[in-house]
Amino acid sequence: MAVKYQDYYEILGVARDSTQEQIQSTYRKLARKYHPDINKNKGAEDKFKQIGEAYEVLGDAEKRKKYDQLGRDWQMGEDFSPPPGFDFRTSGSRRPAQNGFSFGSGSFGDTGFSDFFETLFGGFGRTQGKSRKEAGADDVFSGVFGQDGQDHKTDLTISLEDAFKGGKKSISLKTVITEGDGRSRSIAKTYEVTIPKGVTDGKRLRLSGQGGEASGRGKPGDLYLTIRIAQHPRFSIRGPNLETDVLITPWEAALGAKVTIPLVVGNAQIDLPAGIGNGKKIRVKGKGLRDGGKNDGGARTGDPRTGDLYAVIKIVVPERLTKKERELFEELSRVSKFNPRH
Repeated sequence: MAVKYQDYYEILGVARDSTQEQIQSTYRKLARKYHPDINKNKGAEDKFKQIGEAYEVLGDAEKRKKYDQLGRDWQMGEDFSPPPGFDFRTSGSRRPAQNGFSFGSGSFGDTGFSDFFETLFGGFGRTQGKSRKEAGADDVFSGVFGQDGQDHKTDLTISLEDAFKGGKKSISLKTVITEGDGRSRSIAKTYEVTIPKGVTDGKRLRLSGQGGEASGRGKPGDLYLTIRIAQHPRFSIRGPNLETDVLITPWEAALGAKVTIPLVVGNAQIDLPAGIGNGKKIRVKGKGLRDGGKNDGGARTGDPRTGDLYAVIKIVVPERLTKKERELFEELSRVSKFNPRH
């Protein structure tokens, strides 16, 4: 099915030969400008989602490389269909999907990813079915006792907010099956997925019995969803921990202060000790994601713990000074004996 092509370079307003640093810098500026908490104009939220999707691709070297394989000939507004037999997803597979999952036309929950993004990367990328039995094993009794269905695996891309809060999500996938005459057809299926609160990137969820269909008395396969958390304009993800930049003034750094910082949900106040340096980190305990706990539908992978949020201090010097501010800085330079170069 054709979907509308998205020109991610045009959305961010960057050149195709831009460096990753230039793309990140532009993205951060646009994300702040159009963030729904700041920009209340109509259309700002949609623009924010477009920007986030563009950076999700161009900010990731592997995704950007695959996206660039489309070339310069595709124009905004044209319908796009992937080349036959070619898979752009991050798994690197170039085999057509068979008895596996592919995208439906909808997007996941309220994450806002376009059909174009889902077609190329996922949400829920195309899966490769994998037999529960070793490849080449032939069950001579399969006609009598049946054969187990295949397990399917796919990525599930969610927002940081969804990962932090958890909850139930409905996802729509299309399973491509092969009929007895060799022809394939798609069947759309909807699944209810429980996202664990505080789930981390790379964790795997199992939907028991939701994979490939079995024959005879065999058991249906399972569907495995690997959680992928989309990049966020404000927070960096470090396993179960989160980091966010906190901008402070030189006098706040010198004298100490109480400042309010954003959390994934809500805000928190932190105390800056006097004399704090640039790049120092202040820990806000228990405001990260969860690590360990139950995984793959019940197997315990370790004792669960909640990660922390780290506020990374960035001291910002004013570019312009008022007359009074200049006088005060000049007075400080005369009376202070501090010299970091000695």
